[in-house]
Amino acid sequence: MKFIIATLTLLVTFPFFAQKENNHNCNKRDAFSTNQLKSNSLSLAQIAETERYDVHFYSLDVSMDNLSTYIDGTGEIHGIARELLDSVMFELFPTFTISEIRLNGTPTPYNRTGSAITVPVDLTTGQNFAIAIDYNGTPPTAVTNPLGGAGMSNGSSPSWGNQVTWSLSEPFSAYEWWPCKQSLTDKADSCAVKVTVPNACMAGSNGTLENTVDLGNGTTRYEWKHRHAIDYYLISVAIAQYVEYNVFANPTGSTGPVLIQNFIYDNPATLTTFQSDIDETVDFIELFADLYGPYPFQDEKYGHCMAPLSGGMEHQTMTTQGFFTKGLTAHELGHQWWGDNATCASWADIWVNEGFASYSEYLMLENLYPSETSSHMTDVHNYVMSQPNGSVWVEDSLNEGRIFSGRLTYDKGAAIIHTFRFMMDNDTNFFQALKNIQTEFTDSTLHGLDIRDYFAAASGVDYTDAFQEWYFGEGYPTYSARWNTDGNDLLLEVTHTTSSSTPTFTNPIEVQFSRSGMSDTVVRFDISSNMNWFTVPGLGNVINVDGIDPNNWIINDVGTITKDLSLVAGISENSKIDYYSIAPNPSNGIFNISTTFEGENTIVVLDVRGRLVHSEVFNLNTSIDLVNEESGYYLVQLTNEKGERRIRTIAKH
Repeated sequence: MKFIIATLTLLVTFPFFAQKENNHNCNKRDAFSTNQLKSNSLSLAQIAETERYDVHFYSLDVSMDNLSTYIDGTGEIHGIARELLDSVMFELFPTFTISEIRLNGTPTPYNRTGSAITVPVDLTTGQNFAIAIDYNGTPPTAVTNPLGGAGMSNGSSPSWGNQVTWSLSEPFSAYEWWPCKQSLTDKADSCAVKVTVPNACMAGSNGTLENTVDLGNGTTRYEWKHRHAIDYYLISVAIAQYVEYNVFANPTGSTGPVLIQNFIYDNPATLTTFQSDIDETVDFIELFADLYGPYPFQDEKYGHCMAPLSGGMEHQTMTTQGFFTKGLTAHELGHQWWGDNATCASWADIWVNEGFASYSEYLMLENLYPSETSSHMTDVHNYVMSQPNGSVWVEDSLNEGRIFSGRLTYDKGAAIIHTFRFMMDNDTNFFQALKNIQTEFTDSTLHGLDIRDYFAAASGVDYTDAFQEWYFGEGYPTYSARWNTDGNDLLLEVTHTTSSSTPTFTNPIEVQFSRSGMSDTVVRFDISSNMNWFTVPGLGNVINVDGIDPNNWIINDVGTITKDLSLVAGISENSKIDYYSIAPNPSNGIFNISTTFEGENTIVVLDVRGRLVHSEVFNLNTSIDLVNEESGYYLVQLTNEKGERRIRTIAKH
């Protein structure tokens, strides 16, 4: 039995108090902290240079083995000029030796400064070009490149003893092993990867294995071709002594069986140990096709290459994975929709990738192992609340440790999707929104605010406050309740304090009641402030309030729940007070801001990638001028003298 109760509110002021970062699943690395954008090796001016052209094809033809990370071969970049170009800039780690660069097949001079390589060209807008780079050398390690050093690794499996060479380019390490442009918003239309390895080895990569050529000199060339859009960090190689084990799935929307191609360590016990876990990939891909829409790469394959990772990495169509458990396999498979097909447009919005992949773990359990869902979400919530603060949105988009925070990006990221689903209160609309996003942003990139808008469009629910509080905001609520009865009517007061700078959470909550001679009842209440009053008529003889959020929809703690005979009906409704107003919004760039908070108010304006646009301290009223900034969304952080923070989104036409 479920009721939805309209809100009677009384806003009061509460004191706001502060009361294992865990890089799981994708094995991302700790790094450094700075507040620049997109690259840890190029300047902003150099990044602007790389954006003057679009990549449409990458090609690699390299020789490698499973005993070292040494690479020898050719990388090609095919692109198209976005404007008149006198040079093309791309990246390659500076310790590689370059023997020759060719422009459209002709040897050409070039300039090399650090990792930036500039090739002179004479191109008109819309003109195609192809640059081939012959190079060789050993990729850096974390010792030789402290700001990265994991683009290519070599190691031995601690469980099975196999020696493996494998790539892991996310977020900034592709240039550590091949020449490329590291821009999230510039996906290549396709790629080809040819890897020549010793005959005892196999080489896995993206797309379809078009050919395997025995070169007659003790080596074999594996020729892979991927005919879908792909971001730079998802192009991969893995080399080891493997055996191939294949199964097939028949997901919704597929025109035929989908190959699940697995390169497993060539040991007698490895496949038998993991075979049943690998076989479950069939169930997972069929489930996610039902929930998210057709598997994006059904005309090619999905699969796995084993490597000694502590987790996995969602390389497009062929995940690199250290072992097989249902949670890890479901997470990395979920990435094929969330992260690979539709990719975050900025590392600040890594939630688009990791939050939804982590929620894929929950959806797998909900549909295939329902008895495990409650404990899973409880563990997620407890981990998030192990520290009082932190937003899902990443302000420092070069800090790899923060980008891949297990607590914030993965667990809180998944938990707030669960909350947004609860707010929609209609699974048909919720999963249709996910399918719409996959359709609209296939082969493309998006921001977290795009998710907000598609949720709103599919449901009619306004997610503005929810995203400001849960996505950009910090902390979580602690709910308390007082209750009483008046005949068959229930009187209820719900209050909440918060753990960090976000002062109020306005998502609905459920409260569970036990009633004499009747079934227990869960009632849904709309929350609009830190104190809300409700009257529930005709609920019956309520014995007790048994719990708040009994179904684990919200990250929250519970304070006290008490029966209070002094609680009486008749509280008048008070409207929700918004301490800050911004108008007009949207606008052509001029935004007027006013507040009821006297004293010093701090305003910080960021674009959706985390770039600081404007900051100032003001009292009561101010205006900000974004006329010369790009059109799009901006984040406005408003903080009063008490440290209470509101986050608003504004839109410039």
